[in-house]
Amino acid sequence: MDLSIVVPLYNEEESLPELCSWIQQVCAANNFSYEIILIDDGSTDGSWQEVTALRRADDRIKGIRFQRNYGKSAALNEGFKAAQGDVVITMDADLQDSPDEIPELRRMIVADGYDMVSGWKKKRYDNTLTKNIPSKFFNAATRRASKINLHDFNCGLKAHHVCGQVFKKAHAFFWLMGHFVFRPWFFYNTISYCCQVH
Repeated sequence: MDLSIVVPLYNEEESLPELCSWIQQVCAANNFSYEIILIDDGSTDGSWQEVTALRRADDRIKGIRFQRNYGKSAALNEGFKAAQGDVVITMDADLQDSPDEIPELRRMIVADGYDMVSGWKKKRYDNTLTKNIPSKFFNAATRRASKINLHDFNCGLKAHHVCGQVFKKAHAFFWLMGHFVFRPWFFYNTISYCCQVH
């Protein structure tokens, strides 16, 4: 399989049909074999019902459901574990990441030989006070601490080569972040996060 598109989501009921349709159109136009893995991180709206409806319409769409909100790192970790494609592309469900970027991201992994390619949201449509300013501080601090000159560590749009060392390290990173950093270990459910896989 050429691609696994991994999409963590939380309360994105309205955007899911458009996002999946857009991904399907891009993959069909480029003759990619693919799967879309939607990870519902404990949504309280009708997101899971939308995931199951999309799955019924197209068996390339797969769903994982958490019983409560564990955070994006845990969702990505489960998505990586379920992915079967040669290249894994992650994107946010809010339509701020364009599926039109998928072919170029895949080309950079397959043809140019990168292990990982990261997107950059030059213009963000989030709330300035609660999202944009904290994101700028986070990116600056992470650049300084990691000595990696990356513009946007928070961008959900990334491509990973599954055989590459970066992917293996990223998978380990998301597992650690999910288990020990964002959730206290004694509250964390390590048994598949109570997820349903379709």
